Amino acid sequence: MTATQLLEDPVVLSGRDAYRAELAVLARTDPRILCLEADLGGRKHPFAEEHPDRFFNVGIAEGAMIDMAAGLALAGFRPFVSTFAPFAALRAAESLKLALGYLGAGISVVAPYAGVSGAWFGTTHHCLEDLAVLGAVPGVVIAAPYGEAEMRAVIRSAAASGRPHWIRTGRGANPVGLHRDGEELGALRWDAAPEAAEVCLVSVGEVGTELSLAARRERPELAHAHLCYLDHEHLAEAAVQLAGRYRRFVVVEEHRAAGGVASALALLLRQATVHGVNAGQGWPSHGGDHDHVLAELGLDLPTVLAAAEAAAHD
Repeated sequence: MTATQLLEDPVVLSGRDAYRAELAVLARTDPRILCLEADLGGRKHPFAEEHPDRFFNVGIAEGAMIDMAAGLALAGFRPFVSTFAPFAALRAAESLKLALGYLGAGISVVAPYAGVSGAWFGTTHHCLEDLAVLGAVPGVVIAAPYGEAEMRAVIRSAAASGRPHWIRTGRGANPVGLHRDGEELGALRWDAAPEAAEVCLVSVGEVGTELSLAARRERPELAHAHLCYLDHEHLAEAAVQLAGRYRRFVVVEEHRAAGGVASALALLLRQATVHGVNAGQGWPSHGGDHDHVLAELGLDLPTVLAAAEAAAHD
């Protein structure tokens, strides 16, 4: 399927497919855009088919891929690189620190298989630490888009800005999303903000947002704010908006508690109560699909509802 077909197809695309389609379209008018992948492209990659001279599959050499992208960025190109989230955030951590942080190179890293979306692939393919790692590197824009339109908007912004980006997404989830084409992506998006709400859910990424939306269907009196950008600069702005409305929050995220968004917001919202629903401290020990692994970690709807109830009485 070509980039044009992906762009016009009424079927909602997953985050990684939306990234590939949008990047191929942007590259038509911006010759600086390059696409590098670490053995993740597969057959019929829309960018590779439309711009074969600007697509590079470097194989399972994630650190080298980031180093290559750094040189290309400093030469004036806009490289986008992609591989499994755990291999980018952890195996290539030193290269990320030096290239995106120290050099401030304009590299956009798009990392699918974040969280435990790799499911049955096991611990080696799970990534519950990337926000902690990248959040500790100054100057990196961090995003966890929810839905096709939000992913496309993040990719357009990254290509236009030339700033270092870390963009996490899942494996194959394709939610309709909350964002609409043409809308500006701010520090947060209010899905629901009842004046009398005692608790506000704060959703992060695909799983956190799906669970928060499900919780509101069960408990419509809850407020819900969705975050797409998760770096310190954007979280500080979001915290001001959150504090202007509510005092009790439940942050739902597919990440460890340590270094996650809940811990960052707790430092920014010192006059508020911040609870976290996250992947906890366990290691999934059984196979299964994404939902099975999430349930084993305690990241499910009953846990979110229980956390909202506890927050209301805190």
